[in-house]
Amino acid sequence: MAIPLLQKALVGAYVLRKHLAGERRYPLALMLEPLFRCNLACAGCGKIDYPAEILDQRLSVEECLGAVDECGAPVVSIAGGEPLLHKDMPAIVAGIVARRKFVYLCTNALLLERQLDRYRPSPFFTWSVHLDGDEGMHDRSVCRAGVYRRAVAAIQRAKAAGFHVNVNCTLFDDARPERVASFFDTLKTMEVDGITVSPGYAYERAPEQQHFLTRNRTRQLFRDIFARGEGGRRWAFSQSSLFLDFLAGNQTYHCTPWGNPTRTVFGWQRPCYLLGEGYAASFRELMDDTDWEAYGTGRYEKCADCMVHSGYEASAVRDTLARPLAAARVALRGVATDGPMAPDIPLGGQRPAQHVHAQQVAIRLDEIRGRKAGLNGGTR
Repeated sequence: MAIPLLQKALVGAYVLRKHLAGERRYPLALMLEPLFRCNLACAGCGKIDYPAEILDQRLSVEECLGAVDECGAPVVSIAGGEPLLHKDMPAIVAGIVARRKFVYLCTNALLLERQLDRYRPSPFFTWSVHLDGDEGMHDRSVCRAGVYRRAVAAIQRAKAAGFHVNVNCTLFDDARPERVASFFDTLKTMEVDGITVSPGYAYERAPEQQHFLTRNRTRQLFRDIFARGEGGRRWAFSQSSLFLDFLAGNQTYHCTPWGNPTRTVFGWQRPCYLLGEGYAASFRELMDDTDWEAYGTGRYEKCADCMVHSGYEASAVRDTLARPLAAARVALRGVATDGPMAPDIPLGGQRPAQHVHAQQVAIRLDEIRGRKAGLNGGTR
């Protein structure tokens, strides 16, 4: 695995402390979304279809660092939207690094070369560049030609400047195992520090619905990919061995949505990074007042096909603590790519999907307009 030794040590110590303290629910990585606006409009994205008044919202430096302190997770993944559109992003990153939290700054890299000098290399800081495959695959995914080449150039520039660089790869139904394996080989020659790979989540608002993977298709796809790379050992993944084993259908996990809590411009998002079905005013309210048992595969229709790392990596980490020898075996031998798969979660008892996005947007618009009206009234 490509997780740095320092991160393994500090995150491992954090998880062990929580385990010994008997805490059932605790965060592993904070998903921080300081804005929703992006400079791309990807076909599989469900994050950018908001009115302009919402897309113009930003979390301040103080709000971002307050969320980091409030949550306490050892890892912070800064997503969006496109985080590099936020003018205060260097200060946000510096503040998190000063707290000795591991920062993964997710970006499509279109602005990375231009802004690289505003950041400093650190063992606590990693650029996480979005690449959904080779040039043809990625440019198709982001709906714009030339993005792949700009991203690769930015990766090379960042590596030359001494930064850690990971690639964040999301796969869809049109992914072909041999082509994905070849892409991973290319990343190896580029000397990226790690790969984060995950099946795409079926956002209900994404423009193209036909390209999302079902669970059965996901498990077979990852088996076929890993079979072309020594059970995945040929590539450096920045994920736990048991999560990769789960993707290939060798583990049965329930989702751990509280493992990756999300702070957005709306507040603390319920229940997870992928579903916005209400918001809490504080992290403690999110943890204490969310009906966690109402969500997850087998419980809620929207979760039926989800196998995304933001929901299941924390489950795999907890299992690693419970079964370290099993995790070590997978790391040493690679992911099994043949034989029977583990039983999957039955869907017969799941509750039907609730479509609440429009209602949530209306609530946030009313709040924004109310604040603006108050400010305008106060200046008369």
